[in-house]
Amino acid sequence: MAESERQTGSPEEATPPLCQSFMIPKKEIHMVPDMAKWKRSQAYADYIGFILTLNEGVKGKKLTCEYKVSEPIEKLMELLDTLDRWIDETPPVNQPSRFGNKAFRTWYAKLDQEAENLVKTVVPEYLAEAAPEVALYLKESVGNSTRIDYGTGHEAAFAAFLCCLCKIGVLRVDDQLAIVFKVFNRYLEVMRKLQKTYRMEPAGSQGVWGLDDFQFLPFIWGSSQLIEHPNLEPRHFVDEKVVNENHKDYMFLECILFITEMKTGPFAEHSNQLWNISAVPSWSKVNQGLIRMYKAECLEKFPVIQHFKFGSLLPIQPVTS
Repeated sequence: MAESERQTGSPEEATPPLCQSFMIPKKEIHMVPDMAKWKRSQAYADYIGFILTLNEGVKGKKLTCEYKVSEPIEKLMELLDTLDRWIDETPPVNQPSRFGNKAFRTWYAKLDQEAENLVKTVVPEYLAEAAPEVALYLKESVGNSTRIDYGTGHEAAFAAFLCCLCKIGVLRVDDQLAIVFKVFNRYLEVMRKLQKTYRMEPAGSQGVWGLDDFQFLPFIWGSSQLIEHPNLEPRHFVDEKVVNENHKDYMFLECILFITEMKTGPFAEHSNQLWNISAVPSWSKVNQGLIRMYKAECLEKFPVIQHFKFGSLLPIQPVTS
């Protein structure tokens, strides 16, 4: 195709071919001393930058507010709907142990097989070569099929998946609200359904001393949503009535609702860390504290990060800029 024709073609054709060579991400953190490589890496800088950019973007906004929904966002929603439908098509099996239903492995095998094709429905054709690299993070984001568990490392893989879609230009700056309020929120719904349906074990949970058995990011972004709220203060989230009336607007309260559905007994006993957080005077202090805690408890813990994979989009190489 002549250069002049390229310019007048469809948007796909007008996009220059990528000079990047993609690769299947792999483990790089094998021993505790390797953690220093991770903290200096481009991947760490990009990942935490992505989390904090979204944190800023959702500040003071409700889940129900108006925002732009682009075509890639719609496609991601369809992808998550597909994962949800597969849960319905893969009922739990009868087995002696209560936890870790083996039907999850059947469900996971389907994702393992289809992940690349699913990603290809989201990325334009000229980016098809990126699909295997990006798809790996999607496969890592739903739990471990051997142990039938799920934890913050899997959640981080989904954030990495979204970060990669931003890096290749599929998701853009004006998709920020939709990334959190639509896509990530839908991801949470599907993960909660997986956790309930297959009775998944929490991965590397600190039990009562952790923030939550399964998730962390919705507490960060959810607390940002509540910053400078005219009447909801941190002390209110332990009030059942407040949670019931406001959970559709705020991710944080949606998380609290899920915890109270899944756990019995006094809140202060089953979720001690959250109970302590309810005593913090302001949501901005809660938000800052949770970011610090996320870095310390998730991103700087070897048992979590040893599973993280590095490729061309989230490289292990030290930060250049």
